[in-house]
Amino acid sequence: HRHSRVTPAMHARALHVATVFSRRLAPRAPTASRASGKAPLPPSKSFRASSKAMAGASPDADLCGEVFFLDEFAMRQWDDPKYGGTQIKGFDKAEFVRRVHEAHADGAGLVDGYAPFCKHVFVPNFIPGTKVGSIPITPENEQHLRSGYSARSDAELAVLTRWFPADKVEIPEATFLDVILYSREQLVKERAAMEAKQERPPLPNAPWGIISIKGQLENFECPMTPITMMRNTMISEGGSGVAIDREAYAASVKYHSAHAPVVAADAPNGE
Repeated sequence: HRHSRVTPAMHARALHVATVFSRRLAPRAPTASRASGKAPLPPSKSFRASSKAMAGASPDADLCGEVFFLDEFAMRQWDDPKYGGTQIKGFDKAEFVRRVHEAHADGAGLVDGYAPFCKHVFVPNFIPGTKVGSIPITPENEQHLRSGYSARSDAELAVLTRWFPADKVEIPEATFLDVILYSREQLVKERAAMEAKQERPPLPNAPWGIISIKGQLENFECPMTPITMMRNTMISEGGSGVAIDREAYAASVKYHSAHAPVVAADAPNGE
């Protein structure tokens, strides 16, 4: 065993290293949220987006929080110019997911939908310029109605639908957003039922997927279209596997006999 003499320079360097190490271990005080000006939400309700810089992270990793993730089915409303209904323009997808988490944490609860795996979150419209997805049919605008066959995706069959060209009618700005959710388990089940969807990347681990956003004037659910209800009876054709509720179907027919979606393109991709 050897002993060495400690010089003043060696002692000063040891003190410097100890000081730096202690600073690195010291806990940092929590900071307020820059976006809302409020203290961070409790972990169970906060939005924690995954970092793209992490090894192996998906390009869409920041579209998932603890409660909700943005499903690819809803991304059409940002990316598809032929989407029939509410189009979302100039608003970041990750910010949208964050705002839905924030609204939910502030009291916007999950409202039951047409099946146990379907829920809704109704929030005031926070996206400037976002219009309602469908409008009433009137004697003044019915001359502009168009009809044709189209499919929502390459994995589904085309169906007959009708729509208003956006440049032919007046479209009010939405007052509310109906954020429609499916459970992750249901989305996994639907993927497994369609061969064309089985090679897609795994879904995020959050419990609820955002599958659609409806801009509307009401803060409650408006009926889905009759053809959507019909398709939902056939999970192998893009539906959810739920039998038709005849009372709900009659309400849908009544509503959609008097309303039609708005499309910014020549024709929509599906209903």
